[in-house]
Amino acid sequence: MKNILVTGGAGFIGSNFVNHMVEKYGDKYTYVVYDKMTYAADMANLELSKGKYEFVKADICDLEKDVETLKKYNIDAVVHFAAESHVDNSIKRPLTFTENNVMGTHALIEACRQVWGEGSENKFVNVSTDEVYGTLGDNGYFVETLPLAPNSPYSASKAGSDLIVRAYCETFKMNVCVTRCSNNYGPNQHEEKLIPLMIKKARAGEKLPVYGTGNNVRDWLYVLDHCIAIDTVLQKGVKGEIYNIGGNNEKANLEVVKLILKTLGKSEDLITFVEDRKGHDFRYAIDSTKIKNELGWEPSLTVEEGMAKTIAWYANK
Repeated sequence: MKNILVTGGAGFIGSNFVNHMVEKYGDKYTYVVYDKMTYAADMANLELSKGKYEFVKADICDLEKDVETLKKYNIDAVVHFAAESHVDNSIKRPLTFTENNVMGTHALIEACRQVWGEGSENKFVNVSTDEVYGTLGDNGYFVETLPLAPNSPYSASKAGSDLIVRAYCETFKMNVCVTRCSNNYGPNQHEEKLIPLMIKKARAGEKLPVYGTGNNVRDWLYVLDHCIAIDTVLQKGVKGEIYNIGGNNEKANLEVVKLILKTLGKSEDLITFVEDRKGHDFRYAIDSTKIKNELGWEPSLTVEEGMAKTIAWYANK
């Protein structure tokens, strides 16, 4: 493995992944950032890696461009982050999510098949989400063997993406791994997401809107821990396997908002409850035993530690 294509590499998790890889490995690999540059992407996210990557502005749905890029840069590994990812937007514009997350993934892995050939050992890592499993009650955890039961257009499109790459692994014997992570937070995240939005509003002394009662539970994963896990799967992941990546940090949304306010020294009076989101899953919680036992990864930060780092980053932005 020498030349790595990172789709969505100017976005939140993709840019953190590129920055991590450059810092860890230096010039060992060549990185090609492949990004459509929609609203959530920003080249400033890659400032730490300036001069250490090639950039291609392109849409993964463009099969011809995908093939051209794979050939031009002699790509022998793909880490696929590019996706529409905001649940609220998927409720407003569901077809956009199917187009980008399902058809885009299909075009990309088909391009890999055409360029690499069937049975190639070149690796394709499909970065997915725990939301494909649906929702949990008060007990239990998502494990890799659960059936898929997505509840939003976003999670359904990501499940479709996972199934496309699985089919290419089974039918065309391609070297595919799928990772499914819990809720990420940290530097470079677009302010449409819960934590950066609440940090922004709290610092400005504005009201913090919380869906429903705020009791929906998420397993919070600091983005750098996630990137280290993906690197681990890229290096050691077994062909055809799925790896759940969780932070072991379950917190209700309301708890997270209160933690932000406490860290910033702001009053909880800023919290305001708003009408709940359609199809709002109650609880996500990941069992990361498989990746820990088989590949040796586990998260390093608690949500309190990660939140302090995140708030400090936004304060210095």
